[in-house]
Amino acid sequence: MTHIDAGAELDPVHPVPIPATRRADGLSAAEVAERVARGEVNDVPVRSSRSVGEIVRANVFTRFNAIIGVLWLIMLFVAPFQDSLFGYVIIANTGIGIIQEWRAKKTLDSLAVIGEAKPTVRRDGVAAEVSTSEIVLGDLIEIGPGDKVVVDGTCAEADGLEIDESLLTGEADPVVKHAGDPVMSGSFVVAGSGAFTATKVGREAYAAQLAEEASRFTLVHSELRSGISTILKYVTWMMIPTAIGLVISQLVVKQHGFKDSVARTVGGIVPMVPEGLVLLTSVAFAIGVIRLGRKQCLVQELPAIEGLARIDTVCLDKTGTLTEGGMDVTELRPLQGSDESYLRKVLGALGESDPRPNASLQAIISAYPDSDEWRCTQALPFSSARKYSGAGFSEGNGESSTWLLGAPDVLLPAGDAALAETERLNEAGLRVLLLARTTKDLDDPGVAEAARPAALVVLEQRLRPDAADTLRYFADQDVKAKVISGDNAVSVGAVAGKLGLTGEVVDARRLPDEREEMAKSLEKGTVFGRVTPQQKRDMVAALQSHGHTVAMTGDGVNDVLALKDADIGVSMGSGSEATRAVAQIVLLNNSFSTLPSVVGEGRRVIGNITRVATLFLVKTVYSVLLAVLVVCWQVEYPFLPRHLTLLSTLTIGVPAFFLALAPNKERAQPHFVRRVMRYSIPGGVVAGVATFVTYLIARHYYTGEGSLDAETSAATLTLFLISMWVLAIIARPYTWWRICLVAAMGGAFVLVLVVPKLQHFFALKLVGATMPWIAVLISAVAAAVLELLWRWVDRRVPA
Repeated sequence: MTHIDAGAELDPVHPVPIPATRRADGLSAAEVAERVARGEVNDVPVRSSRSVGEIVRANVFTRFNAIIGVLWLIMLFVAPFQDSLFGYVIIANTGIGIIQEWRAKKTLDSLAVIGEAKPTVRRDGVAAEVSTSEIVLGDLIEIGPGDKVVVDGTCAEADGLEIDESLLTGEADPVVKHAGDPVMSGSFVVAGSGAFTATKVGREAYAAQLAEEASRFTLVHSELRSGISTILKYVTWMMIPTAIGLVISQLVVKQHGFKDSVARTVGGIVPMVPEGLVLLTSVAFAIGVIRLGRKQCLVQELPAIEGLARIDTVCLDKTGTLTEGGMDVTELRPLQGSDESYLRKVLGALGESDPRPNASLQAIISAYPDSDEWRCTQALPFSSARKYSGAGFSEGNGESSTWLLGAPDVLLPAGDAALAETERLNEAGLRVLLLARTTKDLDDPGVAEAARPAALVVLEQRLRPDAADTLRYFADQDVKAKVISGDNAVSVGAVAGKLGLTGEVVDARRLPDEREEMAKSLEKGTVFGRVTPQQKRDMVAALQSHGHTVAMTGDGVNDVLALKDADIGVSMGSGSEATRAVAQIVLLNNSFSTLPSVVGEGRRVIGNITRVATLFLVKTVYSVLLAVLVVCWQVEYPFLPRHLTLLSTLTIGVPAFFLALAPNKERAQPHFVRRVMRYSIPGGVVAGVATFVTYLIARHYYTGEGSLDAETSAATLTLFLISMWVLAIIARPYTWWRICLVAAMGGAFVLVLVVPKLQHFFALKLVGATMPWIAVLISAVAAAVLELLWRWVDRRVPA
């Protein structure tokens, strides 16, 4: 079974022949220590998150922090302490962002260690699992189905070893490897077993780049993040000319002294910056990672939280997802008069012939132990592409025989009587394998054609207890579930039916190859059986070609290609190393029921950030508009920084924090920028115009000493009331805590107006009764206009 080259091989470090026996035992402890001392270790860290230094830099050194930092330093020298409060708010916000992302990093790092696959390395003749970073140059690494090749090397042993290099070369067909052949890191084993000698480790191996790319904590490829970046880019371009015009106009007007003019200029520039928006997005994502981490869900790429919330189709692999990994043999049905006791020996020997049995073979091993009388002379490992495995034996009585074990509808000709029996069993949701004897060698391409049926092996699959509830959740959320399996279509359909999933059952062998026609078939069908690994990939692409956002779940090597191409790949923690490497989300507890939590977190993040983004950008729009109006009318800017710090805190900062973290089950919608701006622009225009009208009326109403403070107070009242109305709209639909939140913000502003010390601190004092009531009236009209405008936008402006 195991082929070991009897010749000598050159050590990759020392060009001295190494005996084959020593190579089979692997390196000695002394040799490993020597290589570690020389630094020949695969010590490239697989990073699941940014370093602490990168987190600090990303949160501190931002474009807007630089702008506000400069303005803050100016205010520290030219204005009272309360006019520089906005700077301390930025420091607090940045601190919160750093702490939350650091907590997310700790969660990701701990989960990455739990989920890290450990290669089996043979040293001193003993095979043991080690961390990927502990592999040294020259190590002998054992591999089997589902294992990823973690470093570059040369094949030393091969037993029907087939390696899929599609992620490196794009070639979908597995490559058969023999002793002496090169193996590339980043590829994975689809069939057979073997061992290879590590020839490149650390940064020299391609695996170092692949693993780091697969596991990096990243905020890219996110519609939410890219949308916010787009908005901030346009805000920056709007700010620059507006701020320059405001600076010039305020220095020219300068009726109340240079320092006061500078303070009001800064007061006009600061609110243009939506400084908390990026922070809140990062915090929302980070808290999502922490929440999911508590449920043993590793998010390898942060946007996956958002991506899974946008899916409308989820492709489920039956084995390991809808069913548990284990199976039980329920019956052995001999065919054509075969002797059952003899068949039991065959099955026991077949189980012993595979060093890495799959779930089906594991059930057979449990039911039929090997008698040690038969010797395996050759083996053909199971492959998802051919749907069968095989082995040749020298029996205890000296006779030889060759057997195949696999799918009845693949090994039997159409119309065979055994197929009808198989169909009946499949309809009951049972899995059926055919044991067949063949007269040809296993390496003969026509080995299956010469197979003569001997028995049907009936297996019962264990349904996951949480699968039905999870499928119902997706149905309630209008997410279509497609079961895609390599098993018999009728059997898979019966399993799906037991879980409450109804729909057309399709044999994938009859699916058209042309993408458009395949997509139409996929729209109609729900359960697909006898799907090859390449077909899984094609099916994902066909669904995507019809505009679907597709998630793919799986745990076996036959799922890797589809997982890689899907919009979101979800792997089980017990799945193969290859699937965990390419998936964006790994369910470490192997619980399919965790998926609704991931979808829920994504919807919470997207829905809530869309809400609070509107709050921030309404402020940006009215700030820019007010600055333009001030420049055009050549009047003093109506607000000091302290006024807008108070307004921003009560109507945006504090409420946005709570709203961003609130539960939200709304289905994620595309076109984030358009959805936000269609509310922000009319909201900001109404707030800016109403506030400026109040300010102009107040300038005519108040005269004499202290008039500017009275005018500012009236304008502040108007802007606060309109901003509160915007908040009240954003907070809908109301719950008890949302009502309390809005009421608390209003109460805080009233407290500032009635407490003398707070009046003085924030330079707010309403003078007389006429002007304040005019401000309230203007605010009420603006609120009514705002309601009408936003309803019109809902009807006329598509999201």
